[in-house]
Amino acid sequence: MKEIELFFPNNFEYSKHFYPKAQNAQLHPMVGHFFSLSNERIIDRYYHLNPQVDPHFLLETLNSKSKYFYWGGADLFYVTTAMGNRKMVVLETNSCPSGQKSMPSILDSDEHRSYRTLIEDSFLPSLKGKRLIDGEYAVIYDKNYMEASGYAQTLSDITEKKVYLIPFFDDNQCGYFDNGVLYVDDPQEGKIPIKAALRYVTQAPWKRIPVQSKTFIYNSPLVCLSGGRNKLVANKAYDLYNADLSKHGLQINTPETIKDVSKVEIPLWVQKLGGHAVVKVPYSNAGQGVFTITSERELEEFMNQEFEYDQFIVQSLIGHYNWSSKGEKGRYYHVGTLPNKKGKTYVADLRVMAISTQNGFRPIAIYARKARAPLEPIISEEISSWDMLGTNLSIKKDKNVWESDTNRLLLMDRKDFNTLGMGIDDLISGFIQTVLSILAIDKMAGQLISKKGSFRMKLFNSLNNDEKLVQEILIK
Repeated sequence: MKEIELFFPNNFEYSKHFYPKAQNAQLHPMVGHFFSLSNERIIDRYYHLNPQVDPHFLLETLNSKSKYFYWGGADLFYVTTAMGNRKMVVLETNSCPSGQKSMPSILDSDEHRSYRTLIEDSFLPSLKGKRLIDGEYAVIYDKNYMEASGYAQTLSDITEKKVYLIPFFDDNQCGYFDNGVLYVDDPQEGKIPIKAALRYVTQAPWKRIPVQSKTFIYNSPLVCLSGGRNKLVANKAYDLYNADLSKHGLQINTPETIKDVSKVEIPLWVQKLGGHAVVKVPYSNAGQGVFTITSERELEEFMNQEFEYDQFIVQSLIGHYNWSSKGEKGRYYHVGTLPNKKGKTYVADLRVMAISTQNGFRPIAIYARKARAPLEPIISEEISSWDMLGTNLSIKKDKNVWESDTNRLLLMDRKDFNTLGMGIDDLISGFIQTVLSILAIDKMAGQLISKKGSFRMKLFNSLNNDEKLVQEILIK
């Protein structure tokens, strides 16, 4: 059982907070150049290649600040059509995403790397103007100890104050809320209030963290319910924001998505998409609750399972050209990695992590992940489509016990980046798609707060009519 830890200044050891393969990795020069670009230069380049875009609106957008969603990461697929129309497609947007432990150093002189960037440029500035209670700083987490502890140590080093690292599992919460304030029981000092906490609680955080609280939570569960950990509401947020973006020549690219689907309806929608589809439990993450359907066997296996929730989403499947879904916008398929020496291409996704700062959005970490098995032109009943299409590295070993398959991790270093077949324009496109998806969810979060400052449960229920989920939400 995990216990509370205390972190004190000047104790950062980078070997504890980065994967071994990332500790001495050399950042690819093209990726380094991308990170050096200002938002103005990013837009100049993007507008040059996309003249239908309103560059003034896009600059205003990239230089804006989030009100609720401060730190997010988009999972993107690099896809194309038979006519060579390539684009970055947003699969999902995660609040409190991983990425730091996989990022090579941008500046060799800073051992904290982008942990420092997030804390100095986003977390601490987000506290300004807030009515904070008297108390201490904390990081709360339910997985990814390597990064959670990295944030705790970095926060301690920068503020020169002690920082609590608090386990916050569903069945083992070492912190607790009382009247909207997060407290921790310190063995030496007793009951300690927390004035501000960085959250790395990813598994249904709304069950044990109030949607609104007096303790400032950096990415509150409100963001998760609005789309940061809720794929169903996220797609509605994208649709609403896209209605505004279309006037400026922009859009959030997503697979074709059918929302508010009950389990009994799923075979009908899979059939509509040509027998190839992706079915998702909207509130799962870390690769859990995602099912690729390419055969009657896989559909039957899915339908035979029992699920905790009532609502699903069904999306068009992006696979090989020969067996991708054909939706209203045509058929997209994976660009994939460059062929290896055996001539095999693998599906890979790209995680772009961005933060909201006082001067606008900026990228802070990027990494990629490849699937277990190569992408084959012919799929049969014997082949698991998930092995060819699933890219997530997280492996759930037991309740609250996770491992990571780092053999499939692709760094932005001189070796791995070259295998992705991407250029700086693709990184720019991925960053813009990430920011747009974060802002869409941020705007949805704003809609779910009333003028009096309370959570609009009736509106949320109409957007996400899943009684089992609604019953889980902790309001106070």
